[in-house]
Amino acid sequence: INGGIIGLVGPSGAGKSTIVRLLYRFYDLNQGSIQIDQQDISQITQDSLRQSIGVVPQDTVLFNNSIYYNLLYAKTDATEQDIKNAAKMAHIHQFILSLPKGYDTIVGERGLKLSGGEKQRMAIARAILKKPKILLFDEATSSLDSKTEQAIQQTLKEVAVNHTTIVVAHRLSTITDADQILVMSQGSIVEQGTHHELLSLNGSYANLWQIQQES
Repeated sequence: INGGIIGLVGPSGAGKSTIVRLLYRFYDLNQGSIQIDQQDISQITQDSLRQSIGVVPQDTVLFNNSIYYNLLYAKTDATEQDIKNAAKMAHIHQFILSLPKGYDTIVGERGLKLSGGEKQRMAIARAILKKPKILLFDEATSSLDSKTEQAIQQTLKEVAVNHTTIVVAHRLSTITDADQILVMSQGSIVEQGTHHELLSLNGSYANLWQIQQES
């Protein structure tokens, strides 16, 4: 899906993280293939592949350095304007300007001076700055409160317009607008469709949805 959003869901241990690792070539397949634009990813260098993928992880890794340095990490030859544009798209630019030292603010060890939502927006800004063809959100909002999650989900929708976006989701509410949702169980894709199509099947996805709605 070019420019669309793909949701990847399933219970713990279903294989979602394994797919992410395979896509990023942390290890290679024993059989079959993964193709991007009809090109087998095992036939290109890991560096070339990883330049095409931007990852927003569940736990954002930040260095005990300035906000500017932490954003620049994504693309070391980026200009100051590039960084500010990425921060604006991730809706964190105004927050940064509100700090006494702005972009020169030190974030602390592992970003302890920033909230969970602010760190996630930093990770999104990094991904935008990298300008990858594929954006991968690996349960990136699962540890946030619902209000912050909703704000970041809106940011993801805006960012996804110009990319193919894969969202590994724990909370199904985060991928209800996805173009396609892949439902995994025990290492296999057992259902595929939109949110409404999957609910009408009254299968694995509908069961997961019902459980989360009740909780």
